[in-house]
Order: sequence, then C-alpha cells, then structure tokens
Amino acid sequence: MGQGVHTVALQVAAQELGIAPDRIDVIVDTTRELGFGQTTGSRGTLMAAGAVRQACLAALAGHCAGDVDFVGEHLVDWTQHLGDPDHPNPTIHSAFGYAAQLVEIDRSSGAIARVVAIHDVGKAVNPLLCEGQIEGSVHMGLGYALTEDFPSDPATGFPTNMTLRSLGILRAKDVPPIEVHIVEVPQPRSPYGIKGVGEIGLVPTAPAVAAALHDLDGAWRNVLPMRPKGQDFE
Repeated sequence: MGQGVHTVALQVAAQELGIAPDRIDVIVDTTRELGFGQTTGSRGTLMAAGAVRQACLAALAGHCAGDVDFVGEHLVDWTQHLGDPDHPNPTIHSAFGYAAQLVEIDRSSGAIARVVAIHDVGKAVNPLLCEGQIEGSVHMGLGYALTEDFPSDPATGFPTNMTLRSLGILRAKDVPPIEVHIVEVPQPRSPYGIKGVGEIGLVPTAPAVAAALHDLDGAWRNVLPMRPKGQDFE
C-alpha cells in the first residue's frame, strides 16, 4: 500500500551492516508469514526497523557467513498485566506520539486555503517518505470531512454510490497546500526512537476542519460531510 517499509528496511540494513544501499535487495519472502504481520496499527516502520536491525546484528555476530539465514525479530510487550503489584491500575492503551493540525479557511469562499500538520514521529528514518505519508493522510482526512459520502437505500440497505467518482473522493487538484512540520522526540523503548505515524496523520484533520468551520460561522457540525452554511459541494 505504499508505506515505504521496503525503503526503511534497506536503509536500516545499510546502516547496520555498513555497506552501500545498492548492494542490498529487499525481497518479500512468500514462503513464510506471520499470523498478525499486517502493516496496520502504525507499526510498519517501527517493527520492520527493529526486526531488520536484529537480523543485521545476528549477521555481524556470525561474521556474515555465506549460505546462512540470519533472522531477526522485534517484539513489543508494554502491557501492564492484571495482578501486577507494580501496576495496580493497568491501562488498556498507550499514547506516545503527538500531532496538531491547523486548517485555514478563506472567509470569502469558505474553501480550505491551507493545512498545517505538525507531527511528532520520534525519528524520521526517511523524512521525504514520512512527509508524504502525512500529506496523504491529510488528503484522506479532508475528503472524509468535506466531500465523501456513502449513502444507502433505506429500503434495501444497499449503497447508492457505486463508483469512485460518485463517492466524492477529493481530487488531487482540489487539495489545498499542505505544510508538514516533523518533530523528533525519540521513543526510548523503540528502535532508533521511532514512533508510528500512519494513522495519527489522519486523525486530527476532520476535527481541525470542524473547528475552522465553527470559527467561520459559529456552527458546530455533527454530520459528515461538513459544509459551510449555504454551500453545497458537488
């Protein structure tokens, strides 16, 4: 899906092995699989970097012997187990990243003029890919907030929008300028201080749009897609 995980794996291997990137091939091994190995949960870069790093350390310890597979894995277990006396009040969630987004609206037209996205990513392994991930998330969030709709026929329950065109997906030409600022505050317990950024890029966008529209006309929206008063989007 274009998360850039292969590029990150290549960068980590080159860094840890001390060799040129053009000597490395990233190959997807279709003979092995993990039951829960999807690149979901904003964990692709974090988990891949940790596993590749461990494999590289194993290879270096084995003097990079030929015809040997060096395997690495990265496990995350920050769970506070029930009954642990050191954690009498366990939590079911953790928060280690931070994001803030600002949406600027043209008061004369009601159109989004600019979006500023500021994200704490821990460590940007590849800053260009990281910025692109956030820009894509903002694009998705703007469509979710302003133009996309998926109505259904009340009689049958079947969707009435059956094409990508009719869904109202925001076209690239209609996306306002997106200004991305990367903040790097390392996560102590992750490889290289990495924090996931896949989903947090999307989460603040619609609330920021809602706040901007409220500033424009004083109304809070509770229905999606959101529109300025008296304005309808095609």
